[in-house]
Amino acid sequence: MARILSIDYGKKRTGLAVTDPLKLIAGGLATVSTSELFNYLQDYIKKEQVEKVIIGKPLQTNGEPSENLNRVQQFVNRWKKAIPQIPIEYYDERFTSVLAHRAILDSGIGKKARQNKALVDEISATILLQDYMESRLYKND
Repeated sequence: MARILSIDYGKKRTGLAVTDPLKLIAGGLATVSTSELFNYLQDYIKKEQVEKVIIGKPLQTNGEPSENLNRVQQFVNRWKKAIPQIPIEYYDERFTSVLAHRAILDSGIGKKARQNKALVDEISATILLQDYMESRLYKND
């Protein structure tokens, strides 16, 4: 069974998460250098079946585009040209970083680990994917 993959795209680092094959649970996959992201994903989809990619749409709290939106759109366009058989769609990522920081604090993890930005990126991608999956459940009701 194919998975859904999510991308929390950043200027330097990008957090990734995937569902289990049954698409029940989202889990962190990795945080990779954004410059290596495309190659990483190409290798990943050779090993794992991915049916869809969800990418965070970076918006400010007022709904206006953030400075990262242009970079995300360039990545999406590249994806659509190179890998058209796997659809990619935007999903509002507002507050995922805030929720990721909150999840890390609530977990009781030590101060040094809380400063790990790569961990925040991966957790943000996981929250993005879990939220996307939950929104699909309610849409199908």
